[in-house]
Amino acid sequence: MNSLTLNNHQTVPVAGIPESDYKTFLDYNTGLIIDHPERHCVLYFGYRTNDKIRLIICIADDNEHNILVSATVVAEDSVLDSFSAKVLAFEKFEREIHENFGIKYTDHPWLKPVRYSYSRADKTETISNYPFYSVDSEELHEVGVGPVHAGIIEPGHFRFVCNGEQILHLEIQLGYQHRGVEKLFLEKKKLIQRTILAESIAGDSVIGHTSAFAFLLESMVGLPLSSELLFCRTLAQELERIAIHTGDLSAICTDIAYQLGSSVLGRLRTPIINFFQEWCGNRLAKGLIRAGYNPYPFTRALADRLTTILDAFEPDFKEINDEISRLPSSLSRFERTGMLNYEQLLNIGTVGMSARMNTLVRDIRISHPYGLYSEFNHEPVIKHHGDVYSRVQIRKQEVLQSIAYIRQLMADLPESAGSPQKPFVLLPDSFGISLTEGWRGEICHACITDHSGEMQIYKIKDPSFHNWLALALAVRNNEISDFPVSNKSFDLSYCGHDL
Repeated sequence: MNSLTLNNHQTVPVAGIPESDYKTFLDYNTGLIIDHPERHCVLYFGYRTNDKIRLIICIADDNEHNILVSATVVAEDSVLDSFSAKVLAFEKFEREIHENFGIKYTDHPWLKPVRYSYSRADKTETISNYPFYSVDSEELHEVGVGPVHAGIIEPGHFRFVCNGEQILHLEIQLGYQHRGVEKLFLEKKKLIQRTILAESIAGDSVIGHTSAFAFLLESMVGLPLSSELLFCRTLAQELERIAIHTGDLSAICTDIAYQLGSSVLGRLRTPIINFFQEWCGNRLAKGLIRAGYNPYPFTRALADRLTTILDAFEPDFKEINDEISRLPSSLSRFERTGMLNYEQLLNIGTVGMSARMNTLVRDIRISHPYGLYSEFNHEPVIKHHGDVYSRVQIRKQEVLQSIAYIRQLMADLPESAGSPQKPFVLLPDSFGISLTEGWRGEICHACITDHSGEMQIYKIKDPSFHNWLALALAVRNNEISDFPVSNKSFDLSYCGHDL
């Protein structure tokens, strides 16, 4: 047996994960993915054990709704054949392993640092001398943007190689901020401290990340989940999707100088996030998700209030989006801008909305369902052109879909399940994995405990880890003036990537 089959939000003895030699490990896992678009890597990471590096890989099978987990052990100074030479989607996972442990690869196509984290193996590699790809030419020129931007966005450097106004190549370098989140999960021992860390991974994905964390810990304790808890997490996640998609549509309108769309959509976002404050006291929903129990029951009064908000929101949202879809000035900026085809999306391993923009179905809500999503008969919103317009339309349709799901949920409110009944003592010598579908796409949290039940490893993956390369490829052959709208149509996370 080359792998162990897990379900989403399942915990198993870490000793039960099959180990093989590296060549068998490589051939088996790349073989799972080659010619099988229904499978993709959700996590591939390493950690030190007995002066060796243990590598664990998790391959999701979206048709079978399970996760195939396997492992190998290599020396710290190993020189290995790369997964990326066979399946490009592994390139960033292997770059992280190389950066953290110094493992080298004979045939990796782009072996550069990913994050410049504090614990990197080679401290002489600094972000100030990042080896950008460059072209020696009198006709071409380079344009550098960032890492400090003329706004409130986080730091990241974009290096364009252009022929006049045409972008020939874009390289995106992140790694300018590090909170050491994964290390802090091990250092902080209290549940509330770890919960606050989960809430702080990415401020626009509080529900997505904190739910992944809570589901993971509940599985590692063996805690049964109440219908009320599942209800609140599902409703909150769809409400977060509405809020962020609406705000992004406003920002996209700003980038094409459509002031009416920017103003109306910005105004529509406000009552949605304000409702989170009415529900739990925080407009980003911090404090709402807690492992094992629900601190803020969703009452009939809250349901009536949210119904009133959605009744006012929905017709205005439809009207302004219909207007955007008819305007020649907006269509000329959206259509055939920032395009990627299906093969590109599959090869680089995109997830979430960035995959669904051109027929690649990646949606944890249907492939590895959790919460109450199995009750919705969920159908992912799929587009076919892979451009800015497709990403705009996905946002519009997902907002309307989320409203329908919330209305369906509120038709039958569960009873309050009360306070937690069981202390959180994690199972010893165990491995657990948790996937949720944030508004950007697939979020993954995983944990390994030692013999006393203490966290030994905590790994986090934001969907942006998969999708930044998609933005870099999408803008090729576009004019540099179209970069802002392409960038915002993806709206990827800097802090979710850097951790």
